[in-house]
Amino acid sequence: MIPLTKGYVALVLHAHLPYVRHPEQEEALEERWLFEAISETYIPLLSTFEALLNEGVDYRITMSITPPLLSMLTDPVLQGKYIRYLEKLILLAEREIGRTSGQPDFQCLAKMYRDKYRSDLFVFKDKYSCNITTAFKGLQEAGKLEIIACAATHGFLPLMSATPESFKAQIAVGVKSYEKYFGRRPRGMWLPECGYTPHLEQALKENNIEYIITESHGILYANPKPVFGTYAPIVSPKGIVAFGRDMESSKQVWSSSEGYPGDFDYREFYRDIGYDLDYDYIKDFISPDGQRISTGIKYYRITGKTSEKQPYNPAWAKNKADLHAGNFMFNREKQIEFISDKMGSPPIVVCPYDAELFGHWWYEGPYWLYSLIKKIHREQNTFKLITLSEYMHQNPVMQVSTPSASSWGYKGYNEMWLNGSNDWIYSHLHKSAQRMSELADENIYADGIKRDALNQAARELLLAQSSDWAFIMKTGTMARYAENRTKSHIGRFSKLYHDIKENSIDEAWLRDIEYKDNIFPELDYRIYAKKPY
Repeated sequence: MIPLTKGYVALVLHAHLPYVRHPEQEEALEERWLFEAISETYIPLLSTFEALLNEGVDYRITMSITPPLLSMLTDPVLQGKYIRYLEKLILLAEREIGRTSGQPDFQCLAKMYRDKYRSDLFVFKDKYSCNITTAFKGLQEAGKLEIIACAATHGFLPLMSATPESFKAQIAVGVKSYEKYFGRRPRGMWLPECGYTPHLEQALKENNIEYIITESHGILYANPKPVFGTYAPIVSPKGIVAFGRDMESSKQVWSSSEGYPGDFDYREFYRDIGYDLDYDYIKDFISPDGQRISTGIKYYRITGKTSEKQPYNPAWAKNKADLHAGNFMFNREKQIEFISDKMGSPPIVVCPYDAELFGHWWYEGPYWLYSLIKKIHREQNTFKLITLSEYMHQNPVMQVSTPSASSWGYKGYNEMWLNGSNDWIYSHLHKSAQRMSELADENIYADGIKRDALNQAARELLLAQSSDWAFIMKTGTMARYAENRTKSHIGRFSKLYHDIKENSIDEAWLRDIEYKDNIFPELDYRIYAKKPY
């Protein structure tokens, strides 16, 4: 007799990149963030999900794909640049096959990369006609993937309380963007950086969002205290369901020191031929300004805490990923068996991760997912994979409790996005948000070029509010770029504000920035209006 399922695991992937599009440049270093993610994360994830589907493996994944990422993935300029990026990498890999002719371990890897990038080019260009968002949509329609929404530009919503129109617009525009790409209304929303405060809930309700995901302490410190901690969702008095991140399962996957990604047999992320090889040889494949950067071709495994790295062995890494998948499944079985005896309803273990961890940071991550999902389907009956909507439908009775204000990241209470490295941005963002509402209220029935200028002002404000810029300033990586992007969008907004107020719009300049910052073409500036329209 097959034992009854005792509980559920919800794998949640958050796919996001900041909006980076520079059509005025042939090559922009920061655009490689997107290209690397397509090759190292998004195509491998799609291949994983489709392989499981073709093999008859039943599975469920919840996944957010943010509006900036959707916009970039469907942009013809960036699609063309990605193809050229792949063609260049194929050429580099072919050169590497020749250069490593006397190094069989490395030559084998060079051939692996050449074949991978050739496959990426075929999949992207021929299989998906340069638009991989359609593949994710197809998986949702097949019932295997539940895609949820996110705020418009991944703005950090808790720090917008001084200007409520800002977080309302972020949420509303995010929902409209989702509907555009997926042809349905989202049931859930990934709050950027898991940043939650109760004042967001009314805007979520107005946009028919049913559930969110919070950091663990958002549930653990809820009021009143939840009886079952993060093993069951809670519902707020306003009717928003909140799921909490499971700490145990997250650490096993997230931590590079204690988790699976740090295993010595996995590929070393930081060792790349862009830094290792002679400059004259590699110069055509790094940054146009001569800066050494990662190419994506990496020949070493982590090996250990040593500078003497050993060659990467894909077979060893694959074997280790299988072992780690089995270990993760075993731990979830024991976790659910222990807690299910103490609950009247089946527990849920919510495992949210940045999608880019799988493949980009942890090269073997997509295969680990494939192995894990296959094992869950075939080797145990203790738990099943489930989407968050499915769990809500099956378990509609929940404790009423208000989640605690919280975020993920450093210390868990907004500090990553508000500290000495980035606090200067908020006075400008708040002032611009106030001015945007002022413009909307004064020009409810604008048309022609004035309407275009008002819509562009709204775009510039949304882009300036991206949480990525504050995050990058804090981490110190590409901090100057993040500062310049913030200043650029605020500067463009300020010029538009004064031009609209003075009725002296520079049309040539407006059309130029419309072309450069072309996100949300259907945006209606009146979303910022305080007055009804």
